[in-house]
Amino acid sequence: MLPRDKIRAALARGAPAEKRSPALVAFITAGYPKPSEFLSVLRAVASAADAVEIGVPFSDPMADGVTIQRSSQQAIEHGVSLKWILDELARRDYELASPVLLMSYLNPLLAFGLDELAARAAEVGVSGVIVPDLPYEESAPLRAALDGRGLALVQLVTPATPPDRLRSLCAASQGFVYAVTRTGITGAESTFPAETGQYLAAVKAASQVPVCAGFGVRRPDQVATIARYADGVIVGSALVEVLERGEDPARFLRALRG
Repeated sequence: MLPRDKIRAALARGAPAEKRSPALVAFITAGYPKPSEFLSVLRAVASAADAVEIGVPFSDPMADGVTIQRSSQQAIEHGVSLKWILDELARRDYELASPVLLMSYLNPLLAFGLDELAARAAEVGVSGVIVPDLPYEESAPLRAALDGRGLALVQLVTPATPPDRLRSLCAASQGFVYAVTRTGITGAESTFPAETGQYLAAVKAASQVPVCAGFGVRRPDQVATIARYADGVIVGSALVEVLERGEDPARFLRALRG
């Protein structure tokens, strides 16, 4: 099985047909709150989530709210980098319960080298990459590098994505489609508008891979709402805040499933 296919399989396991419990995709900022705890946090989160996004700290995370900005800045101050993350993943002497993806802005990937990134990521057990500031029209070099190693390049869509472009992005996405539930930055709690269901239904109709929706998910009732329309739910800022408070991330994620 190719690494990217592990994502699709894991999300399908987490989203049964009766929709009682959707798949969960959990985001953590690498090395936060402490670099020394990165692998233990990752292992705990992977035990309760169906897939894990590892956030690569970046100095200008324009799509992220204050929680992830704060965690990213602290991780950078503690020496966390893309190379550090990959080296830490290489130290693992165990298999994670769920596939992992790198969530990174484009600059760190370019600085590392796209071919080198794909090779090293595959070597240390990464299954895919999400790049929120990479336009589809400029994604061919990264896609080619990742394709050579069987890694996924996940595409993002939003409620403002025009129908033709939505279909193109869904057709190109691998692993899953990341459906942003509202415009703006991450972190602020969502009160999903009435048209959310219609939007997610359109994404589902256009996609051959699972559709996972997020931005502002904090409570079990929000998870249940999204589960009516999507295969999975993405949880980011709320989980980072749980880690910030020193609470159990696995317990929090299991509680979200209701």
